[in-house]
Parts: sequence; structure tokens; C-alpha cells
Amino acid sequence: MTLTIFMGSLLAAMAIGMPIAFALLASGVALMWHMDMLDFQILAQNLIGGADSFPLLAVPFFMLAGELMNTGGLSRRIVNLALALVGHIRGGLGYVTIMAGCLLSALSGSAVADAAALTALLLPMMIRAGHKGDRSAGLIAATGVVGPVIPPSIGLVIFGVAANVSISKLFLAAIVPGLLIGGALWVTWAWLVRGEHIQPPPRKSREEVLRALRDASWALLLPVIILVGLRMGVFTPTEAAVVAAVYALFVSTVIYRELKFPQLLDVFVAAAKTSAVVMFLIAAAMVSAWLITVADLPSKVVVLLEPLIANPMLLMAAIMVLVMVVGTAMDMTPTVLILTPVLMPVVQAAGIDPVYFGVMFIINNSIGLVTPPVGTVLNVVAGVGRMRLDDVTRGVLPFMGAQFAMMFLMVLFPALVTVPARWLAG
Repeated sequence: MTLTIFMGSLLAAMAIGMPIAFALLASGVALMWHMDMLDFQILAQNLIGGADSFPLLAVPFFMLAGELMNTGGLSRRIVNLALALVGHIRGGLGYVTIMAGCLLSALSGSAVADAAALTALLLPMMIRAGHKGDRSAGLIAATGVVGPVIPPSIGLVIFGVAANVSISKLFLAAIVPGLLIGGALWVTWAWLVRGEHIQPPPRKSREEVLRALRDASWALLLPVIILVGLRMGVFTPTEAAVVAAVYALFVSTVIYRELKFPQLLDVFVAAAKTSAVVMFLIAAAMVSAWLITVADLPSKVVVLLEPLIANPMLLMAAIMVLVMVVGTAMDMTPTVLILTPVLMPVVQAAGIDPVYFGVMFIINNSIGLVTPPVGTVLNVVAGVGRMRLDDVTRGVLPFMGAQFAMMFLMVLFPALVTVPARWLAG
């Protein structure tokens, strides 16, 4: 009955158009009323406490770093480098998109920021070259969702806080799976364009490639600093976010000099607005997470899934299907915050590595960003590219299928995630 009231009130609030953060609060009030412990002071205390977390400081700083990179020219230089390296291959602009997307993922950790940058820079270029608009937009959308997987990742930060799992270990464990998803996109694009007869641009000379590499070197240095710093224990993920923001500010204003000081206010305001939305959503979800624990909902879910606990692989497959279904209707952050406290006890009872589960969980939620009908990244690509949402949705389907196939391959062979994670973590 408790589970029914919580989910029923949450879905009812969302159905009438209430923003998800307020729907979470409404479901929390309904659950407190059902448990005869309605106290708005407790509600307020948990709301404030939900956002009062040092690791969560990484979210606004990574948001700021992403804004600085897009405005300061770092993103454009990454795209230019990818163009110089693989632009001359048949279907080369698609490979440029995938390569640039993976590199941008190592800079910002935001699917929305990466998708917006790639759409603005590459979609007009791909259409002018003769590629189908829907297929090009679909590839960009699918590439954008690699952002929350390859570290630094805002999604992994939120999961690490909600599940009390080491964010540094999550970052290191997500590198290889993120690259494998990029590889799946590469193979899918190669298959789709095999029959196209589009003349690629000429191969860049060695001097032009070296010039593009030199121009992008400051941008490429950032993920190296972050990952080496985390691996060597120089700083925590939260401190890495500050390093990323300060470094991006320095490079944008002093090295590249594309970001002028009068523009800084707009950049900071844009990052603050996005961060405020995410942080309020996290705070509201923490209220529900506390009530989920008080109502002992995880134990009820454990009982429901008890037949699968003896087979961790089957359990993981069932959880992945559940998250896929939820991802069609909900955005990534609320899904992570709502399901993490419910699923973690089940995962622990089955003896599944929480770091492995966290990476798989975030991969699934990331793909959910291009899963219709909600698909946040689909809307971003359609808006920035001035295309119909239906066209972008049709174009993304083969790439989304490839990403889900790679995800279930990692369910069947967990070593694809766990072995590189152990090696990178030392």
C-alpha cells in the first residue's frame, strides 16, 4: 500500500503537469500523511539537507566549466581537430561528430551542453555536405548522451552522492564503457553511410593537422589534468570540478581570448540557472529518498525481486529493462534520485559490485535522454538545429538501438566494465 501511494501520487502529480521537483515533494507529503507523520518542518529540514552536500558542489562547477568551454572556443577547437584527423574519410563528418563528442564528454560531463555545441557546429556542415538531416541530427543526439558517461560526469556525481559510492571509482570505471558506446556509434554510422556517394573534403596536410592539434592542445589538457589528478589522489571529484571551471576560465580569457570580461556575467548567470534547477530537483528528491527509507520501501522491492537475486545477471537485465521503461517518461536526474535508494539494497543483496551497477545505471539513464517521447537531448537538437522533433527521433533510432545493444553486452559480460575499472583504479 505504501509503495502504491508513493508511486500513485508521484505519477498523478506529473500527469497534471506539475514540475518533477514539486511532484516529488507532493508525493513526499502524501507518504508522510499516509504514515501519520505529516510535519512540514521535517519536510523543510530534509529539503535543505538534501542540497547541503560537499560532493554536490561538483554539479554547479561542472555546469560552469561547460558554459565557459562553449563560449570560450574550447568546443570549437575540439571539433576542428576531429575534422583535421578524420574529416576526409567517407562519411567523415559523422566520425568527426563521434570523436568530438567523446572529447567534449571528457570536458563538460553534460549531455545537453555537448549536444547543443555539436548541433550548432556540425549539423549545418553535415547537411551541406549531402548527409540526410534526420540521420545527422540523430547521430548528434546519440553522441551527446556519451557526455554523462565519460568522466567528468554530472550523472555519476549525483549517483555517487545518492548511493554513497566513491565518485572517483565511478569516474575511472566509466572511461572504457563510454568509449565502447562511442565505438558502437562509429560502427553504426559506417553501416548506414556505406551506400552514400558523398564526396568527402580533401585530407588535411600534416602541417594543418599539427596546427589543429596545437590549437586544441589547451582544451585537450583539461581531461588529462582531471583524470591524472583523480587517479593520483591530488584532488577529489568536487575539487576537480573547481579545477575544470578555473582552467576553462583561464584558457578562454587569457590563452584563446575569445571570452571577454563583459560576457562573463551572462556565462555565470546561465550556469547558475541550470545549476539551480538541478540542485532544487536533487533537494526535493532527497526528501523522497528519506521517506522511502523510513517507509522501508527497499525491503518490499527486495521481496518482489527475491526470485532474481540468486542470478545477478538476470537481475541486472531486469533492472536495465525497468530503467529503460522509466527513461521514456522521466529525465535522467529524477530517475537516478528516485530509483537509486530503492534499487541499491537489491543490488547489495545480490552481491553486485555497486561501482559496476552505478556505471550501468548511468549508461541506461543517459540513453534515456534520447528515448522518446520525453528525450531531453532530442528536444535540444531539434531546437538548436531548427528541425522537427519527429525527424530527429526517426534519425536517432538506429544509434539508440546500437547503444542499448552495447549496454546489454556489458550486462552479459561484466568484465568489460569491471576489469578496466580495477586496472585504472590500481
